[in-house]
Amino acid sequence: MNVLVVGGGGREHTIIRKIKENPDVETIYALPGNGGIAADAVCVNIGAKDIDGIVTFAGDHKIDYAIVAPDDPLALGAVDVLNAIGIPAFGPNKKAAIIESSKVFSKNLMKKYGIPTAAYEVFHKAEEAKAYVETCKIPVVIKADGLALGKGVIIAMTREEAVAAVESIMCDRVFGDSGSQIVVEEFLEGPEVSVLSFTDGNVVVPMVSSMDHKRALDGDQGLNTGGMGTIAPNPFYTAEVADRCMKEIFVPTIEAMKAEGRPFKGCLYFGLMITKDGPKVIEYNCRFGDPETQVVLPLLKSDLLTIMQAVSEGKLAETAVEFSDGAACCVVMASGGYPGSYEKGHAITIPEDLSAEVFVAGAALKDGKLVTSGGRVLGVTATADTLADAVAKAYENVEKITFEKAFYRRDIGRRALEVK
Repeated sequence: MNVLVVGGGGREHTIIRKIKENPDVETIYALPGNGGIAADAVCVNIGAKDIDGIVTFAGDHKIDYAIVAPDDPLALGAVDVLNAIGIPAFGPNKKAAIIESSKVFSKNLMKKYGIPTAAYEVFHKAEEAKAYVETCKIPVVIKADGLALGKGVIIAMTREEAVAAVESIMCDRVFGDSGSQIVVEEFLEGPEVSVLSFTDGNVVVPMVSSMDHKRALDGDQGLNTGGMGTIAPNPFYTAEVADRCMKEIFVPTIEAMKAEGRPFKGCLYFGLMITKDGPKVIEYNCRFGDPETQVVLPLLKSDLLTIMQAVSEGKLAETAVEFSDGAACCVVMASGGYPGSYEKGHAITIPEDLSAEVFVAGAALKDGKLVTSGGRVLGVTATADTLADAVAKAYENVEKITFEKAFYRRDIGRRALEVK
């Protein structure tokens, strides 16, 4: 069986490692992949947004199944065009991917169907938005409507910051056309929880919960990043909270998308906040999160490819999805300077005797050697029976890996371990 995986980061490396466990898989192609993924798949230099290139390659190489992992190709309709040439693919079609590609759509969907989320207003004109933030309650959250590499959200702690955020997104277009309209929403407080879920459009099966660490520095300080580490499970996601989420958020969302003529098949990511009034949706993503995938999939006991095929075929209800009772911790090793400017091309040394998995996000091959090529370079993931042991094991392995100007947070999982 020939499998194609679209994407080239740590999330895709994790997915590829997991589907390699299926004995029916012969060849895995990664488009474009990266220097580390090349050890587990055949990397082909076709970009994730090159839909024509992806479809041509898939047809020419007799691909039996495709997995479209990043948001951009999903929003561009990669699954639609693969399906159109007879190739089954994991991921939502373009109509369903709008749940992430337009925050205005997703907020209006939640409002229409009574799914708990923050109160909000939508603005198409900068002057109207600036007038609103001059009088609304502060802090306030300002979001670009479209995709922005996970960075199109600004939490404004003062009115000056709120006005500056509106100008930055709508006037300066720091996120491009994603800022043509914005959502200004109520600032919620409480612990955040990420829940990835499999859904075939009819049933939804949540995966083990996780906790992301977005800020660059220890103590949740510094600039926002794509994620500096994750742990699973999230201790704030209790059985009671999980039950409420299933009844009030997960099932209603799947039913809402179906009612809108946009049935969602694939991985639907629920970004949640556990407020004093109960769980509320902060955001939806139409794909596996990164780096949440790096702690969730290592805990999956069932066969990932089998589950994905069941999702595509609408047979998820009859398919086993089982996770281990243990815990996982992923520590991201980044290039010095990230999320700002950083150097590339530093040699990476990874010992062979590690007791953790290393998922490669931003590295290339140069003369057969792995060198840094991105801001987030590696995700080092350890699993254990307890979270404390998983955290300790992850850091023990991180300390054995070296590259010049490497930096990482030293408190991944600390907040979770403090929960009584």
